[in-house]
Amino acid sequence: MTDQPTQRHPTQINLHTKSRVLTIGFDDGALFELPCEYLRVFSRAAEVRSAPQPVTGKEGVNISAIEPQGQYAVRIRFDDGHDTSIYSWDTLYTLGRDQAQNWADYLARLEQIGYQRKEPDQGDKRVRLLYFSWLARKMRKESDQVIVPASVADVDGLLKWLGARKKGAAVLFTPERVRVTVNKQFTEGFTKLHDGDEIGLVPTSPTAPATPDLI
Repeated sequence: MTDQPTQRHPTQINLHTKSRVLTIGFDDGALFELPCEYLRVFSRAAEVRSAPQPVTGKEGVNISAIEPQGQYAVRIRFDDGHDTSIYSWDTLYTLGRDQAQNWADYLARLEQIGYQRKEPDQGDKRVRLLYFSWLARKMRKESDQVIVPASVADVDGLLKWLGARKKGAAVLFTPERVRVTVNKQFTEGFTKLHDGDEIGLVPTSPTAPATPDLI
């Protein structure tokens, strides 16, 4: 199914494969972060929209390709083989604007049919931390192997967790002071973490903040 030409115009569209998130910005300043699972279960394809029950089992689905469809839409191909859905810019804008309510409704429908949704990559994660510049001096090491608890799902959560591990460390791990790489790629705060990741912590300034010795 195709959508009609739209009045919405995107200014940016980026796929964050590791986090399974599509970010899209529009010319009115709106910026949305749309999980691949969300886009998949709200597919515009006729067979999805007319199904009597919600789509399930797509917690770990990813986008394999995004293909322009004229000037007003894109075809999104998913790695589970679904490739018949075309999303107009209006559709993507509406999905972003109404994301919270749509998702709440979707979870309610899952509960009604007795489906237990499972977040991907649950559980503790063993990761390798690499400290650079003054951060290595503050931590008294250049690398570390740590087990990150299941409650820490993304880069923002990791920085908060690292800041709370030792007294006085919080100031070292703020997003303003440290950029984060995951497997040698600079990341966003919402980038998901997985078991076995290599995480680089790179200070944004050559000057370390004044802090007492870490305990």
